Amino acid sequence: MRVLGLHTAAITAFSGSTLALHYHGEPCLGPSAYTVPANFPTSAFSSYYVPPSSTQEPQPILHDPVLNITYPRNLTDPAKLPSVDNDPVSYPRPITNMSTAAAASLVQAAIADISSIILANNGVDHCSKCQSALAVAQIVAQTSPSSVPDMLVTLCKRFHFSSDAACTENYAATRFGAIWTQVLNFADVTGLDGRYICNELNGKYCPAPSISPLDTSKLFPKPKPKNAKAPMASGKRVKVLHLSDFHLDPRYAVASEANCTAGLCCRTNVHASGLTLPHIELPAPLYGAYQCDTPYYLALAALQSIAPLTGTSHDSPFAWTIYTGDLISHEPQNQLSREYVEYAEYSIYQMLKEYIASPVFAVLGNHDSNPEGAAAPHSEPDGLGQQFSWNYDHVAGLWLHNGWIDPQAAQDARLHYGAYSIKNHYGLRIITLNTDFWYRWNYLNYYNMSNPDVSGMQAFLIQELQAAEDAGERVWILGHVPTGFDGSDPLPNPSNLFYQIVDRYSPHVIANVFFGHTHDDQFMVYYANNASDISSANALMTGWIGPSVTPMKDLNSGFRMYEVDTGSFEVYEAYTWYADVSSFPGLSATGPTFKLEYSTRASYNIGWPASAPLNATYWHAVTEAMESDMSLVSKFNTFQGKSSVRTPKCVSKACAQSKICYMRSGSFALGQACLQG
Repeated sequence: MRVLGLHTAAITAFSGSTLALHYHGEPCLGPSAYTVPANFPTSAFSSYYVPPSSTQEPQPILHDPVLNITYPRNLTDPAKLPSVDNDPVSYPRPITNMSTAAAASLVQAAIADISSIILANNGVDHCSKCQSALAVAQIVAQTSPSSVPDMLVTLCKRFHFSSDAACTENYAATRFGAIWTQVLNFADVTGLDGRYICNELNGKYCPAPSISPLDTSKLFPKPKPKNAKAPMASGKRVKVLHLSDFHLDPRYAVASEANCTAGLCCRTNVHASGLTLPHIELPAPLYGAYQCDTPYYLALAALQSIAPLTGTSHDSPFAWTIYTGDLISHEPQNQLSREYVEYAEYSIYQMLKEYIASPVFAVLGNHDSNPEGAAAPHSEPDGLGQQFSWNYDHVAGLWLHNGWIDPQAAQDARLHYGAYSIKNHYGLRIITLNTDFWYRWNYLNYYNMSNPDVSGMQAFLIQELQAAEDAGERVWILGHVPTGFDGSDPLPNPSNLFYQIVDRYSPHVIANVFFGHTHDDQFMVYYANNASDISSANALMTGWIGPSVTPMKDLNSGFRMYEVDTGSFEVYEAYTWYADVSSFPGLSATGPTFKLEYSTRASYNIGWPASAPLNATYWHAVTEAMESDMSLVSKFNTFQGKSSVRTPKCVSKACAQSKICYMRSGSFALGQACLQG
């Protein structure tokens, strides 16, 4: 358990200004709208390969102090997109030495056996067939692992599981083939692991397995205290910024196709439906577009607008800032590399340091790795548990370099997959998590599926929460992938475990939980006793899902600020700002206008006392009001897309019921039980 140790200069800056941030009653906000100047803020970077102009994105020269390298120009050149990821791949050790000829014969025999299993008309159900095919593939994975990716590509193409291009994208060695090889090697393919794998490959192969029983009797070091309650508020409020999902695209090409048919739009290699290059249907604007990630112009426009809109400054900054993950653009896997990941990590953190005069507590998102979404538990055999340490070492070093965490927290982040626990300068403990370990598309989660915490990530969370309870501390938990809402992204067993942890340590220890990932503006409520009684009395905790800076897909760009009490660390007000991406094509004399979208209290005006926090009880009351007032659901739906003109309407009773159900669902099981819509 540690108090945040900042660099000397940072201590002076933060401690010298934080007293000015304490206020009682209404905060001082800036104007309701702010128009960013047209000129690019060139001082954001010290030098450029390509300077900014009205017709092209800048290419800053970035020197990474942690790696002690200067990133090369060709890494992000929009005109020279890579086609191959040349990073090293990792395989399990084979159980025997096999000659090249013997390996080739083994693969051909395996392909023949798997083909026979698939084509057999013997009354065997699809799930059993799939698991039998996995058992054959496992033999190859254990004896000649480097042969597996090509075998998977061949089978995928032969049976048209996907398009030829998608087969290569999914299973080539430098894409996800080496990852799948590890899974096949270590999984119980004829048991629960195999059923999960087959269901993930195609929901028609195996039905989704039910949640495994979870014995909580020995899960926690101590029982929950009787009559556990949140502490009293101090009456002193501070401003806290929530940023999420920048998805910086340094390869964004102005005037390229912004309405492409596949891949990441606003790139030089994509085209619109019915057209071929160089013909363009919708030219990419300087500041971004709905099917594209964040260009430098938009990233810095958002950062420039934050201080004037929120009423903060370098001398009167936010108390602290949270960043809930996803720095990297939505790259096709063949254009992704470790160096590209590291570039985006350094670039965004450097911009945050330049514009946000407060400590930033950040988490990794599913895109902040290579391959995308991949994270391996330390327990993976053959040294493979360390295959992503390059990334954890890098971000820990950057956070330390920026003065946001201390050396001990940085060491913990290197050990705990980029996650750490630290007490900030206001006395709040912040625990960050790598949520890739409950992310559905982290394929390395697909072995030992009966264990909801193979990585030990949630054991780390329990340890830190118990220590916080013993010390009388309040905690914010930060993650990226939400554990619930519609349940589309988390895995069942880990999200169920997290739900039980929240139940055990709420509301007296945990004050709030924060996520990103969906790009939408959303929330969800956690209830006592597995939500067996969804009521105001059982509403325990709020999961805030922060809006994205990236417009991808069909969203406006936005960010949020909270008013937080410094005694209870509960949220008393939340404001969200956005920029209308549909206006970007017409910008020339100015940059985008960011404007206040809504105040939470004013927009969901349910008669809530001004002295009461926006806690789980409040949000449950909002959902109750929605049940009798459809306009509140429509309002939520508008805010979900940050007032985007492309947000689908929610006008039917079925849609409203689904939305309300999602808001009350903090786990996979609860979200999937809702009427999907």
